[in-house]
Amino acid sequence: MIQVGQYPAPSHVVAHISDTHLLAGGAPLYGKVATDAHLKQALEQLERSSIRPDALVFTGDLADLGEPDAYTRLRGIVEPVAERLGAQLIWVMGNHDERLQYSAELFDETPNDAPQDRVYDVNGLRIISFDTSVPGYHHGDVTDDQLAWLEDVLRTPAPHGTLLAVHHPPIPTPLLEAMGMLELRDQSRLERVIRGTDVRAVLAGHLHYSTHSTFAGVPVSVAAATCYTLDLTAEQRLLSGVDFGQSMTIVHVYEDRTVHSIVPVGSPEEITGQPDSAWDVIESMTPEQREQMFSAKRSPFNLGEQAD
Repeated sequence: MIQVGQYPAPSHVVAHISDTHLLAGGAPLYGKVATDAHLKQALEQLERSSIRPDALVFTGDLADLGEPDAYTRLRGIVEPVAERLGAQLIWVMGNHDERLQYSAELFDETPNDAPQDRVYDVNGLRIISFDTSVPGYHHGDVTDDQLAWLEDVLRTPAPHGTLLAVHHPPIPTPLLEAMGMLELRDQSRLERVIRGTDVRAVLAGHLHYSTHSTFAGVPVSVAAATCYTLDLTAEQRLLSGVDFGQSMTIVHVYEDRTVHSIVPVGSPEEITGQPDSAWDVIESMTPEQREQMFSAKRSPFNLGEQAD
């Protein structure tokens, strides 16, 4: 595929998926939400697309109750896709996850209840899975030892910078003020550690809706859940979860910026479009011809006429 815009191809592509909330035996969440099916559909869409991620990053709440079978099912669904895509697989702890089962079932380790912090090298892009969970609670926090570890890791810049993947996003939640009770505590401590480092962006989950902000001078991107999302306009509801609007986020990493694109999960009806073979026509044209055909408002293309 030729370059038709002014930007070169990104150096890295990351598929950011969050809050799968799988249950043992594939049981539906709340008796209604087909979490396994939603995750499979998201991954099927990813595979059929032209997106070829270097990594799949899952930002927590992988299992709803921390059940061993839920993690086994998760690996069975995701690992074959990651292998076919040639993508590195990165898990992140969430507040619904349990460290003993998480460490044993996802990493084949001796079960341990230590913070699940790990570093990955994805072709020169460093991705840090940083555990913001608090055992026995749903709010987020990190220990002094974790911050010292992170500071030490970030002391040496990575060739293409760092993405910090967490579950609890360090941002305000004005559309869901109640989430403030379950937010990441004492965020200024984390801010002091990452400000001025090579961290390019923070990837997070937890909220069940997509939102974006900045923290410590870098972008924060929250991916919505694949299980269920929140209706932020529901009337007279403190919280309203709905089996609708699931999505994932695709992160493109460039030399001087990151681009975060929301990709809905579902099977909508196409109402307009062009076949992939149209690229052959585009590649055969000069830049001037492309401008006259696709940018000019009264071109045959934009008037819906058959081009010669």
